[in-house]
Amino acid sequence: MTEKDLMDRRFYPAEQEARFSDDCPECTPQTEHPAYKLAFRDTDFLLREELRPIRFQLELLKPEMLLDEARVGSTLVMYGSARIPSPETAQAKIDAAKDGSEYEQKVAQRLADKAKYYQEAYTLARMVSEKAIIEDGKRQFVVCSGGGPSIMEAANRGASDAGAESIGLNIVLPHEQAPNAYVTPYLSLNFHYFALRKMHFLIRARAVAVFPGGFGTFDELFELLTLIQTGKMRPLPILLFGKDFWNRVVDFDAIAEEGTIAKKDLELFKWCETADEAWAHIADFYDLDR
Repeated sequence: MTEKDLMDRRFYPAEQEARFSDDCPECTPQTEHPAYKLAFRDTDFLLREELRPIRFQLELLKPEMLLDEARVGSTLVMYGSARIPSPETAQAKIDAAKDGSEYEQKVAQRLADKAKYYQEAYTLARMVSEKAIIEDGKRQFVVCSGGGPSIMEAANRGASDAGAESIGLNIVLPHEQAPNAYVTPYLSLNFHYFALRKMHFLIRARAVAVFPGGFGTFDELFELLTLIQTGKMRPLPILLFGKDFWNRVVDFDAIAEEGTIAKKDLELFKWCETADEAWAHIADFYDLDR
């Protein structure tokens, strides 16, 4: 481009301006003071309390841009426990608790019994990834997990073993958790704000598989159900794995009988025990080949 080109920009891009600043030969009390830093390069400034709205924007925008550039059209979101062992490590969990209390042994056994859901999460993720559905030039049903261990690991592992990329939406916690090894590195995203992470779980979601889990899984499930129940979000397949588990810890029928939800609200999700059942519900919902 030349200075006479009508399409050329008149201002230098921010990256180039930053280089100009770095190349400044002057080293004075003024140039060395933090006040002189370019605002977008001043971490201390960006972390100030007053800048929270800007950080919200950045945390919304960065993942959106990266997923757009990766041509991710839609996702299969997979929620579930960070504590359920894989089938390979289930017995080790039982063995580790054998010298513990009766309660600890019982918990270890119950977690080991749920190892089948690790396998089903893996199978579903691999099955959907192998289908490699493309629409409008974008990848559909890209596997997306919270990026952590257990059920989340199974999801990303299934996609990886199918030769597909997958997303991990991690979050900074006091007891820091690293992304599992199966998340595609350039789709491994880290969040400070739970609210923004929640948004990115659902912005592209076209199906959500929910496996047995704890507070985090409950949080995501019930928020999703509320969004659809209230009409803030259009319906999509919600696949609830582990009917015995869920009916033991949540009495859905009782909630309806108490009148605090409508009986038809129980139709917002589908019970599943296997990956094949889950895909059948998704395929029926979107008129896809099974």
